[in-house]
Amino acid sequence: MIGERSPLRVLIADDHDLAREGLRALLERAGGYLIVAEASTGEEALALAAEHSPDLALLDIRYAGGGIDGLEVARRLADAMPTLGVVLFTMHDSADYLRAAIAAGARGFLAKDAARNEVLAALAQVAAGGVAFPPALMRRAVSEDQAGPALAAIKRLTPREREVLTALAGGSTNKEIAIALSITPGTVKTHVERLIGKLGVRDRTQAAILATRHGIGRGA
Repeated sequence: MIGERSPLRVLIADDHDLAREGLRALLERAGGYLIVAEASTGEEALALAAEHSPDLALLDIRYAGGGIDGLEVARRLADAMPTLGVVLFTMHDSADYLRAAIAAGARGFLAKDAARNEVLAALAQVAAGGVAFPPALMRRAVSEDQAGPALAAIKRLTPREREVLTALAGGSTNKEIAIALSITPGTVKTHVERLIGKLGVRDRTQAAILATRHGIGRGA
């Protein structure tokens, strides 16, 4: 179970009945999750998300019959519901797909053949406000031509900013970082904002990807 709080409300969108059933069964066995809606197309996913206001949206990238794909669904949901944790499931072990998922606003990216514990850990991380991306793909997701400037920017970070960046790369939330470093969440937020500016990235997710690409944090 996920503590004593209310169950996390989940939307599952996949065009395969067995895939939806498998995810539903996994979350129901784990406890702490409530499946509020299931969709088989991108259009249905958008409509059901607006109707049910879930905490997590688990999206396939591609749907049979065309229409809106999971990346576009993620993009629209991220714009309309910023607090929603969007996780994309795919059979494609592709850095290009990962980059597209991050650009669309997804906070998680999982292979459909991922182990049960890996899926549950990733969903818990996203639900807590963190990110969950495969470390190996994260390293590949940053293009090689960024290596020189990025490494120089990382070296310009203060020791505390580097500690915070390391924690971000490991998927930690601000609250978890504050506890680990014995500082306040507000101070963590300030460090995150500063290191984002120094690294020249858009947000904490891109900072985490950049850090992992250069051997900082989980998966190094």
